Amino acid sequence: MSFPYYKQPDQMDCGPTCLRMISKHYGRNFKLQTLRQLCEINKEGVSLLGISDAAEKIGFRSLGVKLETTDLKEAELPCILHWQQNHFVILYKIKNNKFFIADPGSGLVVLNAEEFSRAWLSAAGGTQGIALLLSPTPQFYEQEDEKGHEVRWSFLLRYLITYRKVVIQLLFGLGIGSLLQLITPFLTQSIVDVGINTRNLNFIYIILFAQTALIIGRVSVDFIRSWILLHISTRVNISILTDFLIKLMKLPISFFDTKMTGDIMQRMNDQKKIESFLTGSTLSTIFSLFNLLIFSVVLAYYNATIFVVFAASSSLYTAWIVLFLKRRRELNYKSFDVASKNQSSIVQLINGMQEIKLNNCEQQKRWEWEHIQARLFKFNVKSLALSQYQQGGATFINEGKNLLITFLSAEAVINGDLTLGAMVAVQYIVGQLSSPIEQLLGFIQGFQDAKISLERLNEIHQMTDEEPLDKEWNHTLPQNKSLTISNLTFRYPGAGNEPVLDEINLQIPEGKTTAIVGMSGSGKTTLLKLLLRFYEPQKGEIKVGEQSIANISFKTWRAQCGVVMQDGFIFSESIERNIAVGDDYPDKAKLRHAIKVANIQDFIDSLPLGLNTKIGAEGNGISQGQRQRMLIARAVYKNPQYLFFDEATNALDANNERIIMNNLGEFFTGRTVVIVAHRLSTVSNADNIILLDKGRIIEQGTHFELTALKGSYYQLVKNQLELGT
Repeated sequence: MSFPYYKQPDQMDCGPTCLRMISKHYGRNFKLQTLRQLCEINKEGVSLLGISDAAEKIGFRSLGVKLETTDLKEAELPCILHWQQNHFVILYKIKNNKFFIADPGSGLVVLNAEEFSRAWLSAAGGTQGIALLLSPTPQFYEQEDEKGHEVRWSFLLRYLITYRKVVIQLLFGLGIGSLLQLITPFLTQSIVDVGINTRNLNFIYIILFAQTALIIGRVSVDFIRSWILLHISTRVNISILTDFLIKLMKLPISFFDTKMTGDIMQRMNDQKKIESFLTGSTLSTIFSLFNLLIFSVVLAYYNATIFVVFAASSSLYTAWIVLFLKRRRELNYKSFDVASKNQSSIVQLINGMQEIKLNNCEQQKRWEWEHIQARLFKFNVKSLALSQYQQGGATFINEGKNLLITFLSAEAVINGDLTLGAMVAVQYIVGQLSSPIEQLLGFIQGFQDAKISLERLNEIHQMTDEEPLDKEWNHTLPQNKSLTISNLTFRYPGAGNEPVLDEINLQIPEGKTTAIVGMSGSGKTTLLKLLLRFYEPQKGEIKVGEQSIANISFKTWRAQCGVVMQDGFIFSESIERNIAVGDDYPDKAKLRHAIKVANIQDFIDSLPLGLNTKIGAEGNGISQGQRQRMLIARAVYKNPQYLFFDEATNALDANNERIIMNNLGEFFTGRTVVIVAHRLSTVSNADNIILLDKGRIIEQGTHFELTALKGSYYQLVKNQLELGT
């Protein structure tokens, strides 16, 4: 029995995919997303410790060991190996000094001892490699199979059904085109058998006129069909991409912490294969199959022997093409990974050009990009070689078939079984039959490409939404809007990571300003992100009044939150649309108020187009201070109940900071405000100051209370203001 194999959808999924294969080997199905979460995957992928923890959670005994190659013959297989320093694979069998590997990136491979040792031992150095030995416990067999809600072809066909009237028109056009083509061989035969044999030139004129009319008709039908096809394909492509974007926007913010930009962009490009298959290959193949059926009947009518030869050679031709599909699939997966890295590399080069030039690393970054291009070229060479082998064999079979049919037709004419006109008609029919066969094979290849794209699409569509529809959400906030944090513990995904926040208990009273201070890495921003529900805490809860924040709709909560983050994003839009994000028709009074509070009017007045000036990546460059003031204006314009500021004024000069903080002090009245800051001048007027250290609250109180204590807060103030003893 062959070892069960799954392909890793993304660059970082090798660990969870290995665990999925081994679980399947022992008789249990787990969704990849479940194993990802258990492995605590992040942008760096997973560690061996993460895979081990996940394996034990689903019922395996695990043991991480360093072994020599000879020791593996005594080890329990399958096991997971750390491979080539940056990858995980499965060793599932050793036989006759051959090592059978299931590589989630490239498929099932068999290596000799030297190849195996070179790849495995390089990960650890020396004579020993790293392995994770796994064996199922009774608990493993108590687990139930997970069944995912896969995106099936029926889901995709609904895109075509939406345009069923246009599709029917297209199929009608295809049918008319087939009938017009069907008349041609009979007209050709009549020219030879009637016109030439009876020397009737007028008859030949009539037939040629009829053929000209048929050609005009076919060209007209093809012209109309192309326009209809463009109409359908464009709309289907937009619909697929729109639904993909809708799903992406429903996913939790934490999803984007573990996905490479290139992976997401490549998936969006990948949808083109599905659209092409649905609107191009599928409809053309229906037309081709119709032609194949009609012309096969006509060919059998002319000569049964020639029909049998054609059918046998076409079967051989099809088998030859299908033989290459598996290898094409493997290349497709590999090229997806490389193309994804290429996308990420290009985005990084463009966005990071300033830092690249400042650090004089142009050559290094260019070499990194060229290395990826070299890998892409390598895949293109392999793909070309595969296509040439495939095409060479196919051409040989096809041309051999044509030669044999020509011989049989000529023999039939000599023996009196066919007329000369019938021979010409047979040649035309064979030519018309070859095209549907090639289109059918193109359909098979297109189906394979679309199926791979569907698997990648499915991987996103299977993920749980941020707001699942099967849960009842509260769409109003309670009367009491104070925030209560109880026994809150949180650590970022990644096995072995220490908690960033540990047993936090905190009251954030309604209508008051709470400041959070502490050294870098103390957990300030993480606490803010948990309040904004970027992540879910591993332990403890956050309440709004008496209501758990976990039961409040994300949209309802965020609608009441004005936020200024350190890494807040400026869109490539006008200043007006950057401040009034989400408003098609901005409220002018609110806009003026937001600009005044953020003290940004002078900057706007200095620009020729004022509020209509385009900023962001594709517009005018702005300074960090201007950017922060823009983000403050955005938060004020929203007019929220809660305000969350993360180092909102750290890029401002002292004068601007003083003016804005005075303006904000007025705006804060009656609102619940949480400010994270290093600069203590921005928090000294807060109603309560929380001092975090290594994820724990060590002091809290007003500025005067904490300075009087002469504890850790006092030391922070002293260091910043250079107070004397």
